Amino acid sequence: MITLAEFFEINHQIILFVYGLVFFILGFAVIIQVRRSSRLDLARSLRWLAAFGITHAFNEWGDLFIPIQAEYLSDGIVNVLYYLQLTLLAVSFACLFEFGVAVLRPQGHGRWLHALAGSLFVGWMVVSFIVLLPAMVDEHLWRHTAIALARYFIGFPGGLLAGYGLRMHTIQRIKPLDVPNIVRNLRVVGFSLGIYALLGGLIPPSVSFFPGNLVNTRTFTQAIGAPPWVFRSIIGLVIAVAIIRALEIFEVETGRRIAALEQKQIIAAEREKLSRELHDGAIQKVYTVGLLVESAARLARPETEISGRLQKAVVVLNDSIMDLRRNLAELHEQSQAKADPLAKMLEQLAQDPQYHSLVNLVLALELKEAKNISPMRSRHVLAIVNEALANVIRHARAQNVRISANDLGERLNVTIKDDGIGIPANIRDGYGLRNMRDRARLLGGTVEFVNNKGTTVSLEIPWNE
Repeated sequence: MITLAEFFEINHQIILFVYGLVFFILGFAVIIQVRRSSRLDLARSLRWLAAFGITHAFNEWGDLFIPIQAEYLSDGIVNVLYYLQLTLLAVSFACLFEFGVAVLRPQGHGRWLHALAGSLFVGWMVVSFIVLLPAMVDEHLWRHTAIALARYFIGFPGGLLAGYGLRMHTIQRIKPLDVPNIVRNLRVVGFSLGIYALLGGLIPPSVSFFPGNLVNTRTFTQAIGAPPWVFRSIIGLVIAVAIIRALEIFEVETGRRIAALEQKQIIAAEREKLSRELHDGAIQKVYTVGLLVESAARLARPETEISGRLQKAVVVLNDSIMDLRRNLAELHEQSQAKADPLAKMLEQLAQDPQYHSLVNLVLALELKEAKNISPMRSRHVLAIVNEALANVIRHARAQNVRISANDLGERLNVTIKDDGIGIPANIRDGYGLRNMRDRARLLGGTVEFVNNKGTTVSLEIPWNE
């Protein structure tokens, strides 16, 4: 029956491979999940955690693959590989340190720490390769000393700073977003980074100076029965799983931004509908009532109480009409504050970061400056384009959208083409599609929806009213 220590010694290579794989998965998962378009400060900070995971994985794999290559390569090349592995260890710890600085910076902390990670790395390089390497005859002892210095002076403070910084960032920046599951996972990551700082920063190979002469890989294995990299692997796995689950924050962010776009579309449509109802319904009816009251006032005898009351009613009705017209004007101002030319409105839409952060938006205009449509018709065209873009973001799962506007002589053509999944064949027209068709009819034109490697929405209207 073998002991636990013997089991880990026999499976040493497998454990090293799994150890490196855990941290590689951590870095790779962060790279593919983090959104460049995200407005969260966490997205910009996580690139350092990804760099830590990738570089640390290759460092740990070095202990597995370099001894294998040593059988086929010269001693000089093997030494160069060990130098590279040592450098990757220090670089990984510097990235972890920088991650802690990055998550603290949005809270106003850590500005003075920004240059410290680079300074510690440069200092370690100078001491290890310029001071100690020429002075130490034993290459094996020099390597252990360099590893210990990297863990003590970069890895240990970097892990503590990363854990503390992520905890503070979570409390101040993520918790207010009301995402308890994500907050819980980020707290697990922060706590695990603190544990990793102890296991990865304070347990180096055996060296001749304090505290490495007392607490090192050999004494730890003798006391616990398992080498420290087993526990580092477990902590790395916890960090990887928790951070992958926490990266759902970017899905939540995207969903909320899409919801904001939908709400913007709904509000604009409701304002337009309300303004039409006010103009065509309430104002006309109040105006008609005013005419009837005025005619009744002319029929009444002058200087009588009825005549006086009818005159007051006419004044009140006229005031009501003025109030309704004022409200109507305010609705138009809110729905579209500017009455810019259509080309300029499309350019502003194409530059809107709310759309650019979700799809790659390209605008192609072939319009003559002399030709334009009225501000009211421009707003209808813009509303159709907005609705088409909202549908792309909500349903199409597209990466690229092209908006083109072309002068066809007597008619104007505006096309919105995406590379998404297209419109299902059996779909019924919802409110958005009906609204687009209604606006096209109001403009005296047509709107068509075609599936061809995505969806093409084609609006064609006459230039003239």
